[in-house]
Amino acid sequence: MARALTADPGYRRMITALGIAQICSWGSIFYSFPLIAEAMRIELGWSKPLLYGGATAGLILAALAAYPVGAAIDRGQGRWVMSGASLMAGLLYLLWSQVDSIALFYVVVPLLGALQAATLYEPAFAVLARRVGALEARRAITALTLWGGFASTVFVPLVQWLIDTLDWRGALMVLGAINAFLCASLYFAVIDPTKDRPKEPARDTGTPELAGRAAVSWAFRQPVFWALVLFLVLYAGVFSSLSFHIYPLLLERGLGAGEVVSIVAVIGPAQVAGRIAIWTFAPDAPVRRIGAIMVGVFPLVLIGYAFAPPHILVIAAIAAFYGAANGMMTIVRGLAVPEMLSREAYGAINGALITPSRLVEAVAPLGVAALWAASGGYDLYLMLAFAATLVMVGAFWMAAFLARPKFPKTA
Repeated sequence: MARALTADPGYRRMITALGIAQICSWGSIFYSFPLIAEAMRIELGWSKPLLYGGATAGLILAALAAYPVGAAIDRGQGRWVMSGASLMAGLLYLLWSQVDSIALFYVVVPLLGALQAATLYEPAFAVLARRVGALEARRAITALTLWGGFASTVFVPLVQWLIDTLDWRGALMVLGAINAFLCASLYFAVIDPTKDRPKEPARDTGTPELAGRAAVSWAFRQPVFWALVLFLVLYAGVFSSLSFHIYPLLLERGLGAGEVVSIVAVIGPAQVAGRIAIWTFAPDAPVRRIGAIMVGVFPLVLIGYAFAPPHILVIAAIAAFYGAANGMMTIVRGLAVPEMLSREAYGAINGALITPSRLVEAVAPLGVAALWAASGGYDLYLMLAFAATLVMVGAFWMAAFLARPKFPKTA
């Protein structure tokens, strides 16, 4: 089936279009915020916790939207969910470019953040699971993440250049146009519910045929679900806080703005390299084994950021190490439901699984901003993040143990 899919021109066009759209969705809605926020802080004089509070509110809304978005995609509404959310993002970026009061900022930015639930990897993975079936989703999800891994590489330098050239308001207008015209069009064009793979006959997999709330209720009774929840909560806290604070953190370490942009741009290709490594050397390895190995990289990365000398090559090497591990873990996250929990109701179960982590993802950047304001630097944050990664390692190892093979091998 995998060979048949990769030979299908329609499938290849879908992966390519979704990949381009994911680069733009991730790059604009997620990776651009720290640069825009820093420019706003300098021009408007607003505090860092105040600015990051808007991002936090948006991520909280995204967490609350994760389950209904996943359930809607399970019902075949992926085209309208993803294209409509991108169109709305374009309008919100245009409105953000006109912000001159904190009240309007706290209307626009939270709404924009909420759209992450309908535009980033999780909805795209659910769309692919419907298109190719849960059993064949592995190669499709891996292929899509190869594209998405370039989001920071493309958009961090692009947004910095737009800010330097047009100021932050002009940069937001460009980001709005990218979402409204490019992303919305691509999602609408290639997500076709009439081409979704028909539901497979029931197999003796040890899990019931369920959908929606019944599937989530079943998942809640599985210990592996809660081990994965703990892992994802800690992973989201570390990933989110680093993503939003790596720019000012490295500036604080003594690196220049150009050096920091170059270092951050390394992460994307490193993510892609990690995913290619899985594609090439471990295409059929269980994700629980891949995750059990790669999760151990994150404590080492935190040690590196805390104690390595502030030299661009040294920090870039650490960033590449982090990017490769994070790239592999993205695949693990995308396949955790079908390979470690259930092949049924991907969108609903995955939405429930990631909701707590989305909430932590929301709070983490604001919490770190407040911690920075209280302590005067990022040292305390690095220590706490290191401790969190140690617990994260244990949580995933527990999930991997609980998810030992229970499905029969299929051809």
